[in-house]
Amino acid sequence: MEQPNEEIRRIQFTGKSTYIVSLPKKWVTALGLKAGSQIIVSKQNKSLILTPKEMAKQPAQPMEATIIISNIDDPDAIARKIISLYLVGYNFIIVRAKDERISALQRNTVKELARKKLVGTEIISETSNEIKLQTLLSYPELSVENALRRMCLITASMHDDAIQALKELNKKLAKEVIQLDDEVDRFSLYIIRQLKAAVQNEKILKGIGLSNPRDCLGYRVIVKFVERIADHATKIAEHVIALEEKPSEAIFQKIFEISAFAKTSFEDAIKSLFKKDYTLADQVISKAKTIPHLENEAIKEIQIKTRQVDIPSMRMIMESIRRTAEYASDIAEIVLNLNVNQIITI
Repeated sequence: MEQPNEEIRRIQFTGKSTYIVSLPKKWVTALGLKAGSQIIVSKQNKSLILTPKEMAKQPAQPMEATIIISNIDDPDAIARKIISLYLVGYNFIIVRAKDERISALQRNTVKELARKKLVGTEIISETSNEIKLQTLLSYPELSVENALRRMCLITASMHDDAIQALKELNKKLAKEVIQLDDEVDRFSLYIIRQLKAAVQNEKILKGIGLSNPRDCLGYRVIVKFVERIADHATKIAEHVIALEEKPSEAIFQKIFEISAFAKTSFEDAIKSLFKKDYTLADQVISKAKTIPHLENEAIKEIQIKTRQVDIPSMRMIMESIRRTAEYASDIAEIVLNLNVNQIITI
C-alpha cells in the first residue's frame, strides 16, 4: 500500500545494460530540478537513495543543543541530560545558566563528566554563565571493535585486580579497581553514540568497522553486558574494603578457581565475538551452566570457615563472580544470533 510520500514506479530496461525509472514531476519541481539536473544514486542497506548533486555538496551542519539550567538543578540530572545529547550525536552541547552564573558544583560536575565519561569531548569555551562542549573525535579514529576490545581488557583487568585485592586484603588496590569503572563507562558511552549514528548511515557503519546494521543492536547489548561485568568487579572491590580479615588460603583457592572460570568464560565469549566463532560461543554457554553449583559449594565453605561479620561480604563477592560468568553466557548468546548463518545448510 502506498504512503502519502510514496509512489510506485516500474523499472524499465533500455539498451543493453541500463535500467531506468521515471520520477514524479511534482517531486522534481519541488526540489528545483529539471531535465539535465544531476542526481547521485547511493545504496543504503536494501534501499536506493536519490540525492540532488547540489544538495550533496552541502556539508552537514554540526548538531548543536543548549541546556538551560538554574542554581537549584541537581548536578547529576544535568550530567544525565548531557550524556543523552552526546549519545544521540550532538557535536556541540551548551550548558547555559538561566540565572547569573553556573554554580561551582554544577560546573565541576560538567568538567568531570567531560574528562571522565565522554570520549573525544572537550570544553572549548567557559564563562560564568555558560559552558560549551564539543565532541572532536571522528569515526575512523576509533572503531567500535577497537573501543570494545579496550573496554573488555580494562574489565578483565578490573576482575583480576579485585580478586588479587581479596587475596591480600589490599584495600588500596580495591580502590583503584573502583576508579577504573569510569574508564569502562567512557568507552561504553562512546560505542553507543557510534552505534546510534551507524544505524542511520551506511557510510558511518563501514567507518566504525561493522558490516551490517543488524549487528548494531547485538553490539549495543554486548556493550551493556560488559559494563555490567565491570560493575561486578567494582562490587567485589567494594566488599573487599568492607572485610575485616582476608580469607583463609583454602577458601581463597576455591574462590580463585571459580573466579578464573568466570573470567575465562568472559574472555572466550569476547573471542567468539571478534572471531565470529559460533562453536566457541556455544561452548561458553554450556560451561556457564555449572557456575551456580560451584558457587553453592564455595558458600558452604565460607559459612563454616569465615568470621561471622565477614560472611555477608564474602557471599556478595561470590554472587558477583557468578554474575560475571552469567553475563559472559549472555554475550555468547548474542554471538550465536549474530552468526547463526554458520549452522544453516543451503
